[in-house]
Amino acid sequence: MIITEELCKQFGDFVAVDGVNLNVSAGEVMILLGPNGAGKTTTVRMLTSILAPTRGRASVAGYDVVKQADKVRSSVGVLTEHHGLYVRMNAQEYLLFYGELYGLDKKTCLQRTDELLERFGLGEVKHKRLGEYSKGMRQKLALVRALLHNPPVLLLDEPTSAMDPESSRLVRDAIHSLRDRNRAILVCTHNLAEADELADKVAIIRRGKIILNDTASNIKLQMLGPAEFEARLANRVNGWSAEFPAGVELCSQGENWLRFRVKDPEYSNPHLIRQILDSRLDLVSFQEVPQTLEQAYLAATHQAANQEEGLAHV
Repeated sequence: MIITEELCKQFGDFVAVDGVNLNVSAGEVMILLGPNGAGKTTTVRMLTSILAPTRGRASVAGYDVVKQADKVRSSVGVLTEHHGLYVRMNAQEYLLFYGELYGLDKKTCLQRTDELLERFGLGEVKHKRLGEYSKGMRQKLALVRALLHNPPVLLLDEPTSAMDPESSRLVRDAIHSLRDRNRAILVCTHNLAEADELADKVAIIRRGKIILNDTASNIKLQMLGPAEFEARLANRVNGWSAEFPAGVELCSQGENWLRFRVKDPEYSNPHLIRQILDSRLDLVSFQEVPQTLEQAYLAATHQAANQEEGLAHV
């Protein structure tokens, strides 16, 4: 549904996007992560045929972003950082206007408008002028606009920005429900907990280049190592040691806890728990220590920065 091959965009001497390769299939959510200025928005603009690539190619929903720009634009729903809402209109007028641009007949557009406004909690304010909407309400309306023509590809830039926790949950649930075999979704976000929840794939972009592109679990494994598990005990365990199952390493311990690095939890953890109990230690809890996408992202960008600094000194 979304394919880029060595996609590049240059403005004069400045290279904003440099050889980006992405592949998002139907039914997948890809999260594009990176600091401000990394090239995320420029990439999205090329995928929506707003900007033409300097080099490389991209296709969206089977259409070339340069040769079939009109087809691309009709196949994507876009939530941009700046919404471009017409504040003198009310929500219904605004969506009917966009529905006409998308080629929807009035009956279908009214049906979709009412359905989506209710879904995002805006049904009661559909006749209110958009100038009276809060930031969060405007964000939800912009998302409704992106969904109005039921596009096969969604490109969402910071979809929960400026929203309260309840509205953010509503939008994340909507993204979950929009994932199906006929749709691909690309999300740019700085909310790493949100990215961790939504992602099928994660691409990390830095200075216009993709430095990692994989599943969230594989990125965590690559950057943070095997999963860690912590045993909490009723006993004091300072200085405790034992022969552990293969693939298990005692990496740290405290007065009443032990932390293990485990390569194959399904095989090793039952043996490890049995060993703890056989040692007459009173086990209170045994649980995985969360490895977050935020930790992996920071490790990846720190590693990339060190590599760049090393190359600069060569």
